[in-house]
Amino acid sequence: MTSTRRFTCNDLFHFNGVNLDYFTETYNLPFYLQYLANWPEYCIAADGPGKEIMGYILGKSEGEGVKWHGHVTAVTVAPEYRRQRLAKKLMDDLEDITEKVHKAYFVDLFVRVSNASAIRMYNKFGYSIYRTVLGYYSGDENAYDMRKAMSRDKEGTSVIPLTRPIHPHELEHD
Repeated sequence: MTSTRRFTCNDLFHFNGVNLDYFTETYNLPFYLQYLANWPEYCIAADGPGKEIMGYILGKSEGEGVKWHGHVTAVTVAPEYRRQRLAKKLMDDLEDITEKVHKAYFVDLFVRVSNASAIRMYNKFGYSIYRTVLGYYSGDENAYDMRKAMSRDKEGTSVIPLTRPIHPHELEHD
C-alpha cells in the first residue's frame, strides 16, 4: 500500500533510485534544503512497502497579485512504480495545498518539449501549454510552461496561452 507524507531531510539519503531517469532534474543539496525549509508543505514523498520511496514532489508558492501561484519544481516516480496513478496523487496533493492553504490562482510547471509522455500526462491532469521558454534547460532545450487554473481564477485568465516564446531571463521571478 502507498502512503504519502512530508519529505524530510533524511529522505535525501534514500531517494537516489527515484532520480535515475533522463528526464528527472536533480539538484544540489542546498537546493533541496531550501525547499524543505521554505515550503515544507509542498515537499511530499510517497512510500511503498518497507518505507521505500516510490516518488516525490517538490514545489513552492510564488508571485504577487493575480500571479500568485503554486509551482511544481519536481515530480518524479521511480520507473518500477509508474502507471499506478502515483504522479496524479502527488500532483493532486500539491494542487490542494495551492488551493486551500495558499489560495493561489494557478499551478505551473516546466517540462522539456521532448518529454512527450510527461506532456500527455500533464494534459490528462488538466494542464495546458501556456508558453514556450527557449533554451530553458541548460540553454540546450526548450521547455513548455504548463499551467492549470485554480478555482480562484474564475475567468481562467492565468492559462490563456501567450502568442510568442520567451527566453529564461524574461520569466517573472516576483
